[in-house]
Parts: sequence; C-alpha cells; structure tokens
Amino acid sequence: MSETRSAGAEPGPDTVLVAGGGIGGLAAALALTRRGLRVTVLEQAAEIGEIGAGIQLGPNAFAAFDALGVGPQARARAVYTDCMVMHDAVDETLVGRIPTDEAFRARFGNPYAVIHRADVHRSLLEGAQASGRVDVHTSARVERVEQDEAGVSVIAQDGRRWRGVALIGADGVKSVVRQQFVGDAARVTGHVVYRAVVDKADFPEELRWNAASIWVGPNCHLVHYPLRGGEQYNVVVTFHSRETEQWGVREGSKEEVQSYFHGISPKARQLIDLPKSWKRWATADREPIAQWSFGRVTLLGDAAHPTTQYLAQGACMAMEDAVTLGEALREGGDAQGVDWPRALDLYQRARVARTARIVLSSREMGRLYHAKGVERLVRNDLWRGRSPERFHDAMEWLYGWNVGNCLDAARR
Repeated sequence: MSETRSAGAEPGPDTVLVAGGGIGGLAAALALTRRGLRVTVLEQAAEIGEIGAGIQLGPNAFAAFDALGVGPQARARAVYTDCMVMHDAVDETLVGRIPTDEAFRARFGNPYAVIHRADVHRSLLEGAQASGRVDVHTSARVERVEQDEAGVSVIAQDGRRWRGVALIGADGVKSVVRQQFVGDAARVTGHVVYRAVVDKADFPEELRWNAASIWVGPNCHLVHYPLRGGEQYNVVVTFHSRETEQWGVREGSKEEVQSYFHGISPKARQLIDLPKSWKRWATADREPIAQWSFGRVTLLGDAAHPTTQYLAQGACMAMEDAVTLGEALREGGDAQGVDWPRALDLYQRARVARTARIVLSSREMGRLYHAKGVERLVRNDLWRGRSPERFHDAMEWLYGWNVGNCLDAARR
C-alpha cells in the first residue's frame, strides 16, 4: 500500500475511488480488492488512523470480518464478553441480562465481543496493505465529484484530481459526497456522548465485569466494558444537553459531565469521576433515504445511514455495507466487466431497509434507555423473566446477517 502514487494520472479500467479512510472506507477497499479491483483511498486527515474508544461487535461484525479476510486479526484483538447486562442507574435494579455464551454462539455462528475502535481499523488496514492493491492519499479532502458514462473524477480542495471507474463515498457523518448528491440536513439529537478509556488499575474492582454493561437512567445512561485483554476499560456516558448543540467532536469538560447525572446511584455515578480526559461528541443522525446510489457513485457507512449509538451498530453496518457491495459486484457484471450502475443499485436495494431499521430502532432504543417516571417502570418490566432463547429470537434480524444472505432483500 502506498501513499505516494501520483494524482491525476488516468487509472486502469479496474481502479475504484474510495472517499474516506476510516472503518467503512477500508472495509470497502478490502471488498473491492477481493473482486480483483485496484483501489485509491482519499483520506482528508493528515494521517491514516481512527479516533474514538471502544466499540461493541455483534456476531454480524465477525461474519463481515471473515468475508473481508481479516477475521483472525480482529478476533485476536477482541475481548469476548460473558454477557450483555442492563441495570437501572437509579436503584441498581437488574433490568436484563443476555448471556453471550456457547448457546449464543451456536445460534448466531459467531461471538459477541468488545474492542478498541483503533484495533478494528488496524485489522482492516493490515488487510488492505497485504492485498497490494490499495493506494492511500492523505490530506485529500474531497471538494466535488464529476462523473460521465466512463468513470468518475474527484477533485480535492487543494486542486488534486483523481479518476476511477466508480466512487464509493465512505466519508463519514458529514459526507461531502452525500452533500453533493443528496443535500439533506442532519438531525441533531441534543444528546451528548462522552467517551474515555481508563486503565484497569484505576477502574473500580466492583465493576470489573467481563460484560458489555449499561446503566440506564432518566435522560442519561452509562456504559462500561473491558478492552485489550482487560488491561483497560471503556467508559461512555450520554446525557441530554441543556444547550443547543451543534453536531461535532471536541475535548470534553470534566466539570460539564459531572454537572449531569443527579439522582444516579453512587455505584454507577463513580464512572464519570474516573477519566482524566474525555472526548465529547454532540450526536446526530439523518432521516433514512431510499436512494444513495447515483450512476457510478454510491454511499457507504455513516455517509449513507448515520445513526445514533444506541444499538452499537455503526461500525458493524459499515462493514456489512462493504461485504454487500462486494457481493453486488459479483452479481452485477458480465463477460464485459462490471455494470457499475446496475451493481451499485443492487447494493443499495439490499441495504436501504436494513440500515433504515437500524436508524429508527436506535432512536427508539435511546428513548427506552432514557425513560423516566412511569415509562422507566415499564422499561424495567419489559424483559423480566425472558429466557435467553427469547432474547435470541428477538435479535435474529440483527445478528443473523451473513455473506450468504446479504443480498436477500434486493432479490426479493
């Protein structure tokens, strides 16, 4: 993989442009190389990398890793949890517990795990490097896109220009590609997320559970789980801001986060006192759209379907997109090569309903987490006495995805 390939040269007939070098962009690049294509990745940052902390990986994420050829790398870096567990943050009531044991793995064919976001990115990057078919250009912020019947040209802010047979817009929640082709507005939620990583030595022994753990409270929730072999812990807290928020990321203020979470039990509240520094995300999503492919241009990941974090599926959906794109290319060609508009339309039709369900379900899950008053009591009764098998049935639509069924929606 190179970062020095000259810009502006006419590529061969098998070069695809990918805007964005994050998880979605690298996953797309891997999927494309597995179809025999070359890829030019255009990353706006000065260096290729990932910000953030921990993320959760459902069985569908591991199905995607395997289909992209990086299953062993990702599995080696993940922490495998014993369960997912929810407590009421006010009175510490156990709301629900889902074992992620052998029965869970047998049902879905893969485990549930947690991992540092950078380790997901690293696994995909290693796969891209090993392919020998991916070139990366950094400090390449896309400004506009031009396309004709033969290909697509991308022009960066600094005037550099690249051309390929197609463009995958994986340029994140504030996608320039989406802005040009769709032009819709973001839906700012008013929910603020603080994220940090805490060393094991600084993390309370009474909370060192091998679980994806959430404490749900009025207008807020707190999450924690182990990372990197249990040597670190991910801490995430979310609250409804008093301010009018603008979508974005900045350094967090310990004083601000501590000013929320009144009425939360001391056991849960101690989480917000642990980090020495925080990153602060003011969150947003967008209304689901029915079209994100336009001729030889398509969107992928957060550029296509930005969602709130309440289902822990953002990175998983981006990798699913990439795998589905690769399978659509397999079916969307003939002896003369890929029919790009046909293949990208097939990919889109396979993904629109599923990803829209994620966006809409995530909104509802956020409401459930943050319930107060009588709604809180209803929430606490929802899963009482539910067996693991009933939880599995409820999650089948989400965790049952794999490369074998990824095009089913389009085929119907």
